[in-house]
Amino acid sequence: MLTYRNGGIFIITIREAQKDDAGQIAPLINIIFKEMELEELEDVPDPAVLKAITAAYQSEAYLSGAATTVVAEANGQVVGVAFGYPDENEQKVDQVLEDATSFSDVFADDPFGSDYEAFRNEWYLDSIVVDPKFQGMGIGGKLLEAIPELAEDDGKNVVGLNVDFENPGAKALYDRHEFKTVGIKKIGDHWYFHMQREVKQLELVRANN
Repeated sequence: MLTYRNGGIFIITIREAQKDDAGQIAPLINIIFKEMELEELEDVPDPAVLKAITAAYQSEAYLSGAATTVVAEANGQVVGVAFGYPDENEQKVDQVLEDATSFSDVFADDPFGSDYEAFRNEWYLDSIVVDPKFQGMGIGGKLLEAIPELAEDDGKNVVGLNVDFENPGAKALYDRHEFKTVGIKKIGDHWYFHMQREVKQLELVRANN
C-alpha cells in the first residue's frame, strides 16, 4: 500500500508482529488503555504500564500462540496494531498481561480489569489502533482486512469487537466494513457496542475495496 502525507511517500506493509516490535507496539496499545480510563491504572506511572505491555507483546502467547498480533509498518516504523484471539482463549490472554505486571507492586491485583469482552464462538478483535500521526490514511481499514484469514486459521466464522459509545469515528469504520451491532457491554466504567461480522462477508468487503 502506497500513501502520501505532508509531502512524504509512505509504503504501508501489513504483517504479523515479531518480538522486536514490542517496544513500538506498547505506546500504541497504551492509547487504548488511556481511552478506557481504567481506575486500576490511574496511579500507575506510564513507564510501568509500557514495560508490562512490552513484556506481553514479546510473549509467544501474544504473537502466535493463544492470540495473534499484526502490525502496520510505514517505512520501517510500526504505526498500527491489531490484536485478537478465539473467544475461548480470553482467559489465557488476560493472564499473560496480568503476569507481566508482577515485576512491580505499583499495580493493583487486577490492573487491566477482568471483564470478559468476547462473545461466544467468535474471533475477538481485542485491540486495533493507529498512530494518531498516521490516521486518515486507510491503515485501520487495511488492518481490518487482515483479520478474516486469522479468524479462519483459528477455525472461526465470525469476527467480533467492542467499540466505545464515545468513539463514533471508530464505529463508522466498522460500519463501513459492514459490522453489525449485536449487543452492548460495560467494560470498566465505559459502555461499548459489541459488533460482529461473518468472515466470508469481511472477505467480500476486502475484495471490493
